[in-house]
Amino acid sequence: MWRQIDGFLSYLKVERNCSDNTTSAYRNDLTQFYQFIPKSTAGWSEVNKRTLVAYVNSLKEREYASSTVARKVAAVKSFFHFMLDKGILKDDPTVTLDSPKVKKRLPKILSCEDIEVLLNEPTHLSDPKSLRDKSFLELLYATGMRVSELVSLDVDDVDLNKGAVYCSSRASKQRALPVTERATKAIRTYLERGRASLLKDPEERALFLNHRGQRLTRQGLWLIIKGYVESTGLQVDVTPHTLRHSFATHLLNGGADLREVQRLLGHANISTTQIYTEMAQAESGPQQPS
Repeated sequence: MWRQIDGFLSYLKVERNCSDNTTSAYRNDLTQFYQFIPKSTAGWSEVNKRTLVAYVNSLKEREYASSTVARKVAAVKSFFHFMLDKGILKDDPTVTLDSPKVKKRLPKILSCEDIEVLLNEPTHLSDPKSLRDKSFLELLYATGMRVSELVSLDVDDVDLNKGAVYCSSRASKQRALPVTERATKAIRTYLERGRASLLKDPEERALFLNHRGQRLTRQGLWLIIKGYVESTGLQVDVTPHTLRHSFATHLLNGGADLREVQRLLGHANISTTQIYTEMAQAESGPQQPS
């Protein structure tokens, strides 16, 4: 039975081009479901609606959050849909399986004032790491790119003369993003006075380097941002995506077209971008990156 799960995970990675984080989340959820199924089960065709309901009830009894239960149910549903499409199963027992109702939560954003405080925090020092941090914070807010896209940037992906950066999305499609004059200045300063001091290997092409001279990781970048949030004393919750959410919301408040925001964010479906319209309506006054 695990062979089918392994096949599904390969399908997600190869055919659906899902990220490692997404694939890992599916693996964890399906492993938990697999371990719940009675060991006497000979194959997936023996898993019925009764087993599925029992599994969902067991999750609720363990007091998982409704959003977590809904995610785990969605993983199981996707797996059974896959087996049905591949002809592994003739019937899908998850068709009528209900998921917990999850209240839609809007992503949290920073006000323009809080953005300014956060972006200026690295300027208290002028060492190579502070110059690096200033440049990537400015770039994140100026472009709205994902953290994973930012840490994947190479030096050649930035064209300071044109004020543009070229990043690859999850679907491996490259998009050109305009960079504000302010962010361009911060990146130029980092390249001229900071990156060379962090560089250990002349062949290294990564734009943002850690103290070992290697590519800055997503986790490393997040810890740096978290440190700045704490040092500023901002009483707000910040995630790796907060600057991205703030960028999109402030752009829409400034009168930007939804389709253009969709392109800048690299969303395949505009329905994903539309959540920012609702967020923008909750904000007051025109606000956009300067």
